[in-house]
Amino acid sequence: MSPAGSHGQPVRPAAPVIVPTLEQQKVLLRISAQRERIRERRAARFLAQQQTLDAGNPGASDSLILQGVAFAKQHPVAVAAVAAAAMALGPRRLVRWMGVALPWIVRLRR
Repeated sequence: MSPAGSHGQPVRPAAPVIVPTLEQQKVLLRISAQRERIRERRAARFLAQQQTLDAGNPGASDSLILQGVAFAKQHPVAVAAVAAAAMALGPRRLVRWMGVALPWIVRLRR
């Protein structure tokens, strides 16, 4: 019969304590330092995003359509040039190139 704990469960022996070697300890310290750098970088990025939003950056959280409208209002000549180029390309080429460009735009949006 094996020894049982207070709830009828068998008692397991304690896990042996593993002492890392000097080389392993150096690696563990480097890993710890890297994790700390990553945490600091994430915190800094989050803080910068919050400051951008708090600074009243127009359109920072708006949808892509609203950002496009705001861009068109700020840069009418550029929008006219893009519209003229789109008309010169024709609808078939425009649809083909949007099939290529739209995934890039969505990926850059993230």
